[in-house]
Amino acid sequence: MADLQKGSKKLLNAWAFYDWANSVYTLTIASSIFPIFYSALFINQVEKVVPAFGFQFKSTALITFVTAFTFLVVSFTSPLLSGIADYVGNKKSFMKFFCYVGGLGCIGLYWFSLDHIYLSLLFYFMGLIGYWGSLVFYNSYLPDIAFEEQQDKISARGFSMGYIGSVLLLLINLAMVMTQDDVADKMQMMRYSFITVGLWWILFSQYTFYWLPKGSSKGHKVTKDVVFNGFKELKIVWNQLTQNLRLKRYLAAFFVFSMAVQTIMLVAVYFGEEEIAWGDGDEKTMGLISSILIIQIVAVIGAVLTSRASAKFGNISTLIFVNFIWMSLCFYAYFMITPTDFYIAAACVGFVMGGIQALARSTYSKFLPETTDTASYFSFFDVAEKIGIVIGMVIFATIDQITGSMRNAILFLFIFFLIGIVLLFRVPSKTN
Repeated sequence: MADLQKGSKKLLNAWAFYDWANSVYTLTIASSIFPIFYSALFINQVEKVVPAFGFQFKSTALITFVTAFTFLVVSFTSPLLSGIADYVGNKKSFMKFFCYVGGLGCIGLYWFSLDHIYLSLLFYFMGLIGYWGSLVFYNSYLPDIAFEEQQDKISARGFSMGYIGSVLLLLINLAMVMTQDDVADKMQMMRYSFITVGLWWILFSQYTFYWLPKGSSKGHKVTKDVVFNGFKELKIVWNQLTQNLRLKRYLAAFFVFSMAVQTIMLVAVYFGEEEIAWGDGDEKTMGLISSILIIQIVAVIGAVLTSRASAKFGNISTLIFVNFIWMSLCFYAYFMITPTDFYIAAACVGFVMGGIQALARSTYSKFLPETTDTASYFSFFDVAEKIGIVIGMVIFATIDQITGSMRNAILFLFIFFLIGIVLLFRVPSKTN
């Protein structure tokens, strides 16, 4: 295979195609069918609790705490692995590893049950860590394969391809589930849908892996010293970040607002399942999945419009506006009761979800100094995101567990958007 030149159409499309491959995880597992499946496991329980790790957890609080723990693991391992990847010069191997771990974890969810809660949570852990672990290296490829003027557009294209691909598989999964009349048969089809996600993710990623470059080969071999060299590399990057005021302030703002964005996206369906007054079980399932479809469809439009807005008004100004919308949604969510309320919120979330993700990634890429060690720099971006998610999820789960209401937890998140807006205003327009 001949190496493709930076900025070539085939290389950019191959990179963006990984969003098509892996976004089925976020839609089916993280956002729709698995949360519905997980909630259905407690349908015969009044209090919806599960014993685990020596405690009695509220069902939604347990899965939120486990999610937070997974992100904590990712946040500590990703900078180390990124440093090693840049040192050895083979980031694609790391990206493949996490992709396969995640895909196999999704397949393993077929056997998820409360009777084997620890094995079940292990498969959930594998899917989550595989998805986010591979993203560390996927994101770090952006400045390697695209020139600065291409990055906003190709980043948005990647998210758009991910939304389209994930919606396609979700529609197939939805047909599998809703054509069944018996509850047990519906649950079985949900289990099969987890297998389809793992296979889709692994198989479609092969196109990306075929065309992406191996990495900036440096001829280094893996030794016991590589681990320490990875930490040394991170220290160098950290020192460089402290000298780049614009990048440092942007990372601070990103850390805060991403904390709230990712938490909302991860708990949205659990919130809708528990707090919205649905009718029967079928109406709830159709309503929740319809809401997710609304989010995905609108998100494609939102990602494109946000990219155009950033070109006209600037990245930071656009991010500030989008954060204002997110902050308003936190207040709206507290008062939601009916399915119609939830659908309206879903449309609004979709509009700003794709935009803020794509723009946050490309803005960081634009602010980077000239360097070949992009994986190490992007590890800071990912660490900020993951630590933020850990804090956001733990706060959310704690409020949910103590008060017994997810409404109180989601209302609290508006504070992070407010702080994020203030910090974005402090980002210099030019490098200092």
